[in-house]
Amino acid sequence: MMNMRVERVGEQMKQEIMDIANNKVKDPRIGFLTITDVQLTNDLSIATIYLTVLGNEKQKEDTFKGLEKAKGFIKSELGSRMRLRIIPELNFEYDESIDYGNKIERMIQDLHKKD
Repeated sequence: MMNMRVERVGEQMKQEIMDIANNKVKDPRIGFLTITDVQLTNDLSIATIYLTVLGNEKQKEDTFKGLEKAKGFIKSELGSRMRLRIIPELNFEYDESIDYGNKIERMIQDLHKKD
């Protein structure tokens, strides 16, 4: 029962943070990003936001710097959009699963080219 609530809150948080980051945050360092997942602790006190960034390594670093700077604003916006007693602490992490999937895809394509 509790895990369903955590999943629902995580899914709503994913949509809200995506909207806030793309439409409300005015930091020019933040590039085009996609939030792939939000993992919450069972007590909803910590949220780990997994995201991917379109661009090179410098753009990724700049995006994370911008997100860290805007963390307070994002948290306050979440507070006004979501009905939670306590808004969780936000931790942004790069989701390497997309890069890993692309690497595997390239390896498979290379194998097919050799045949």
